[in-house]
Amino acid sequence: MMEKFKTLFFVKSSLISLYLALTIPIPFVTVNKLKIFSIFALVLGLYLIINITSDYVETCNNKISYKTSLISRYFGKQNWVISWKDIKLIKSLPTSQGSSVYYFITKEGDSYLMPQRLENFEEFLFIISRKTGIEVKDISYISPLWTYKVLTLLSTLMITWEIFAFKNQMLSTLNL
Repeated sequence: MMEKFKTLFFVKSSLISLYLALTIPIPFVTVNKLKIFSIFALVLGLYLIINITSDYVETCNNKISYKTSLISRYFGKQNWVISWKDIKLIKSLPTSQGSSVYYFITKEGDSYLMPQRLENFEEFLFIISRKTGIEVKDISYISPLWTYKVLTLLSTLMITWEIFAFKNQMLSTLNL
């Protein structure tokens, strides 16, 4: 049976909302000659962020595969497919922030970064354990989920404040 694991909603929402919080003001502060270009760049950037956060993992009885978009592949992320029987071990490496990343190590010695920002991550780990026989109880998300939620909240507050400030500026300009 084929199962699909998409990127966590909170990861996508945090990146998209942060992008919007940082770029929405740009078309409003640019000179008139560049307004059209800045709006185009904002929309293009939004399209790119949505696209590169749409990676996913598929599992089935025989293999696990990581699928990226054409744009992600252009920027260096690659699709990969590993047969369950070829996975020899899962190797943990520490990050500079104090968590761990994990790699699938194949019998041929190839290594593939295990996605750790997936919806239904516990089910994903259960499938890995069942298909490979490798213990996965110590594997977790790369970052605590609350960090993505806080970033989304802060970004949304920034966007709200930017809209409020712009609206007040427009009203004060009209009252002059």
